[in-house]
Amino acid sequence: MAILIAFLIVGILGLVLGIGLAIADKKFQVEKDEKLIALEEAMPGANCGGCGYAGCQAYAEAVYKGEAAPGLCSPGGEALAKRMGEILGVEVEAKERMVAFVFCRGNLNTTKSDYVYSGIQDCNAASLLQGGPSACKEGCLHMGSCISVCPVGAISKTEEGNIVVDKEKCIGCGKCTQVCPNGVIRMVPYSAEYIVACNNHQNGAQVRKACQVGCIGCKICQVKVEGSPFKVEDFLSVNDYHAPQDAAAKAAELCPQKCIIKRS
Repeated sequence: MAILIAFLIVGILGLVLGIGLAIADKKFQVEKDEKLIALEEAMPGANCGGCGYAGCQAYAEAVYKGEAAPGLCSPGGEALAKRMGEILGVEVEAKERMVAFVFCRGNLNTTKSDYVYSGIQDCNAASLLQGGPSACKEGCLHMGSCISVCPVGAISKTEEGNIVVDKEKCIGCGKCTQVCPNGVIRMVPYSAEYIVACNNHQNGAQVRKACQVGCIGCKICQVKVEGSPFKVEDFLSVNDYHAPQDAAAKAAELCPQKCIIKRS
């Protein structure tokens, strides 16, 4: 009998506490503003962190509070930027979608190796051992750490061993850029057509010793082509994507290393 009474008392207490919590939750519930709700509903739900916030809801709340600018969501792109502007009643400048690109064409056939690596197949682990097995210490290590962190499967390895990014699948979250120990993966405008696929800032002689397809800083793309968008900085050619690109194809044609590639 005593046990039954104890069970009844516990049950009644639980019921009373449950009702109390339900009343308190309803009484102290904070009503969300319609704009905040609309912003949250407009988010793509990728929760990739590319905007600099923990997730879509956190970013929406920051925009609502005026702590973050609208239009920072790469997965949402221009459409989301426009929608956020409509919700907030402000003009939002739509920024071009940014996608990842691997600035290296080197592979086992074109780049020399310093030693045979047989450790964990992880770029960061390999880089701890004399900068990795590749003779080019600023190039891709080809072990696919970026592939493992891509949330949408936009990164893959070709038969030749090159790591490539599918710009159509890429949501611009930037996770691959963060995991790459050599900074080989960087963000470029979606519309970028001609890109210098090299990350090596050594002089030409040193580059040639390590890689057959690396930029040697010869400046042909810069000085031999009128109106060229390319400029050699610290022995490495870079494309100014904001400059007119009419002469980019000619520069790519004259590049002796063929490291200026046309992205499909």
